[in-house]
Amino acid sequence: MPKVNPNILAWARERAGLSVEEAAHAIGLNGDSGVQRLLEIEAGERDLTRPQLLRVAAKYHRPLLTFYLQAPPEPAPATHDFRTLPDAEPGPEALLEALVRDVKARQALVRNALEDADQADPVEFVGSVPANEGSAGLAQAIIQSLDFSRAAFRNAANVGEAFRVLREAVEAKGVFVLLMGNLGHHTSNISPSVFRGMALADDIAPFIVINETDARSAWSFTLLHELGHILLGQSAISGYDSEAAVERLCDDAAARVLLDVDELGQLQTTVALANLVEQIGGFATGRKVSRKMVAYNLLRAGRITAATYRALAARFDEDRAEFQQQPANAAGGPNYYVVRRHRVGPGLLGLVTRMITAGALTATKAGKVLGVKPTAVGRMVERAA
Repeated sequence: MPKVNPNILAWARERAGLSVEEAAHAIGLNGDSGVQRLLEIEAGERDLTRPQLLRVAAKYHRPLLTFYLQAPPEPAPATHDFRTLPDAEPGPEALLEALVRDVKARQALVRNALEDADQADPVEFVGSVPANEGSAGLAQAIIQSLDFSRAAFRNAANVGEAFRVLREAVEAKGVFVLLMGNLGHHTSNISPSVFRGMALADDIAPFIVINETDARSAWSFTLLHELGHILLGQSAISGYDSEAAVERLCDDAAARVLLDVDELGQLQTTVALANLVEQIGGFATGRKVSRKMVAYNLLRAGRITAATYRALAARFDEDRAEFQQQPANAAGGPNYYVVRRHRVGPGLLGLVTRMITAGALTATKAGKVLGVKPTAVGRMVERAA
């Protein structure tokens, strides 16, 4: 029977952003003796038990097969990282790296299933817009590709319903939109300060991921921003307030889709910060967008200074954090499957249902695509059939 490669154990722990002490505690090796045992395991002087190996795979966010390789796997093709993170922490970055691997694995399974079922029709607008078209050209391409109606978007009952309208329009064109802010459990939540969204451009199975831990009012803007990357033919990880030219391009294009710059004239910006916060709140609510997005556009239009924008952004971030810390009302909340269906979206649910019927996806692979155990696939797709 093959043995676990101790060099892979040390490499995987480090890539997971865990110290020896943290890793030992996570896999149940407690105390000073536990740390010593893990060091001995990584040195090849002691073997892991099967239960310990399963815990290692879960805590390091790696498949079991990885630990039997002769050498660490080659890194996947780089995804453009346009985030501005002056104080990046290894833990959150490791979680994001694991999330990227997870989504790329799902995308590969979807593409292979579509090819096996002879349904691999190219999504024509992927990579269809050159960057030199500018934000106006990119915004117009987005509107035409989706047949987007700003009026229908704003007439939605709330920001959640407006996002649903936009998500359905995007998925109808063959792009899969996921809400993912962790690795399956809230204890691995990744802050929107670490990543806002992600685009994985592919001519057959393009994916967009939105960080669900961000404010709901920001989801639609992020979706349009990442769709801009898809039209540019880029796979990218996005964050807030990036100075990268392509990020500004996608931000400006998304803003043009949701908002006419002339509308900003309704806001009186030469007022006290508290009054401006109140104005922006009412303005954003009526248009089903986030307050931070409105503040960003005021900055880009030269209506407020960078210092005022930073003060507004800090205030809005504080409000979001305070709201998220409020205890959830467990009584009457949505059940597990309702939440999971919402996260993966109707596009992916419908695709998995079709591929299972066509024999192109096994229950195991379908579970991987949907992020659930194989035994839960039936419950996940029962309403998508």
